[in-house]
Amino acid sequence: MFLLGQLLPLILDGMRRAIFDELFWVVVVLVALQYRRTARIKERITGVETKQGFFKNNVISAGFIKETLLAVGFGLLGGFLGSLLMVLIGLTLSGSGLIYLWPLAIILMLIDARFLCFAYAGGILALSYLLFGFPKINVPQLIGLVAVLHMVESVLILVSGHLGAVPAYIKNQAGRIVGGFTLQKFWPIPLVALIVMGRGYVADGMDMPKWWPLISSGLPGDPNSYIYSLLPVVAGLGYGDVAIARTPGEKSRLSALFLGLYSLLLLVLALVADRSRLLALLAAIFAPLGHELVIYIGKQVEFVNQPFYVPSGRGVMALEVFPGTPAWQAGLRSGDTVTEIDGRSVSDKASLDLVLEMTYYKFELAYLKAVEKDLRRVTVYLRPGQAFGILPVPEGNEGEYVEITTVGPISRRLGALWRKIRS
Repeated sequence: MFLLGQLLPLILDGMRRAIFDELFWVVVVLVALQYRRTARIKERITGVETKQGFFKNNVISAGFIKETLLAVGFGLLGGFLGSLLMVLIGLTLSGSGLIYLWPLAIILMLIDARFLCFAYAGGILALSYLLFGFPKINVPQLIGLVAVLHMVESVLILVSGHLGAVPAYIKNQAGRIVGGFTLQKFWPIPLVALIVMGRGYVADGMDMPKWWPLISSGLPGDPNSYIYSLLPVVAGLGYGDVAIARTPGEKSRLSALFLGLYSLLLLVLALVADRSRLLALLAAIFAPLGHELVIYIGKQVEFVNQPFYVPSGRGVMALEVFPGTPAWQAGLRSGDTVTEIDGRSVSDKASLDLVLEMTYYKFELAYLKAVEKDLRRVTVYLRPGQAFGILPVPEGNEGEYVEITTVGPISRRLGALWRKIRS
């Protein structure tokens, strides 16, 4: 407890220095660009424009700013948890290849947004060292860093992975158009980690920055002890998924479980990676492929199960309800089903639109709650020309749907060039 009391102020001070590092704000900008892209996709799907923010031409919208600020806030929480975990288990960044990790991660992100995750860059660097001897890195420490970051990511997915889910019409494996949500989150993570400064004790005249706290693994002056310092670093985490057979909240909890299991197994491999070259190779290969497996399983459990956001046969189910609209104020939420308007039953989108066109100012709305399974009746006020405020689930025969993709600009341009060549 005494050691923890000493470490907490040092970790918080290190995180403060990481936040003021230029790289942290580069990551924030990259995260912001991803949320801007997500906001534009949501506007295109729903037809509802987000409110304008500080800049014109929809470069930054109010919803976009909120998502970015929330990501920074959750990133600070994740950074603290990750820093505490790395320091307590003794994970150091000595030889972890951070100087190569970030540039490679950014290049990979230009190919596919999900590759911003360190599982891919870390696995590639580890394999490159084990097979070709370059760059010179400490494989166990690098894979351990990736494992800890994914433990942090599993926590962040658990608490915030469902926030900002984008409603979409999606074609499932049977070729049917169903309703669902795309979940995509990005977090900038300021971290503090140990770095080995030397062995024995630090001489009095040693030229060291005053802000570098020194920690010994043994008694002061013990020549067999290691001297560590706390180094501020910056990381970025990303999460992408779809919710079709479950609500976004349920899916994010399931994803957090899968990713937590992956990170625990990866940490075990990192701890044994220094025992043999074969184990090190296994750890390096499992880092990216295990992450891909987690993504694959997460999508499969959605597509093979019965879709949730499809017509119930009793009314019109809402895929999304827009805040501030009459439907939202009436208590309607995603998954609820509109059954009657002023005593007239509705069975599909066409009948819902027809009844709303015939309704003036004030009417009684009857809808079935998705969770409580009870029928509610409320009075709704709808001004002339005002949208009711729901995006109904697809009826299965829609001609337009969303292609689930996270491809980056390089992949998009190469794909366009290839299609041009083929044509």
